[in-house]
Amino acid sequence: MTATWLIFRRYLRQTLRTKIGVLFGVLQPMLYLLFFAPLVDSWEISVPGLLVQLVLLSAGLAGFGIVFDQRFGVLDRLRATPAPRAALLLGRVLRDVVVLLVQAVLIVVVGFALGLRVPVPGVVLALILLVPLAAGVAALSYAVALRPGATELFAPLMTTIVVPLTLLSGAFLPMTLGPRWLDVLSRFDPFRYAVDALRELFAGRYTSGPVLLGTALTVAIAVGATALGVRAFRSDPA
Repeated sequence: MTATWLIFRRYLRQTLRTKIGVLFGVLQPMLYLLFFAPLVDSWEISVPGLLVQLVLLSAGLAGFGIVFDQRFGVLDRLRATPAPRAALLLGRVLRDVVVLLVQAVLIVVVGFALGLRVPVPGVVLALILLVPLAAGVAALSYAVALRPGATELFAPLMTTIVVPLTLLSGAFLPMTLGPRWLDVLSRFDPFRYAVDALRELFAGRYTSGPVLLGTALTVAIAVGATALGVRAFRSDPA
């Protein structure tokens, strides 16, 4: 835990030195909130979707940082320290989760200013659910970035993955409003269930089927992705 905390503090300080990066990470979801959500005329539908979009865009691209660390030898030096390999991952993931929560709160606050009206307990539970979701996505991003030969391919690879996952999750509109084939296809996207769970929480339904299913899948993603991330950190560098 001490090593994880030290790694977390190191990368959090690094992030705070470039505060503009935190704001830039929330820029695209905020643009959707300002210019697309009013067309939907339902903040309770659009804001939860934008929170999941934020997870995919922000945590999903977290591996960018480790690509550069690996290229300039920072990762090799960290691997040579007594710090457990798991701590090298968990400290980074903890930083990513904290940054994402700040961004998520900013989106929710702007949403309330624009007309979002949902119960506070629902918002709190939604933010709590974002923690394992963001942790799992960030860990998976690091695992992909550490794959041999991923240095040059990380950006196009993750973009190719993140864009369809976002679109099929129903982040912008419920997939039930689309054609039947698209609705069926979206059911293979685990992030659809996270979006459904957040929308239920925003509606004040805290123990509904979608909430329980979305929570279970989110925890499963977090556990599985963290295991992959730890394994990637424990592997010898390519």
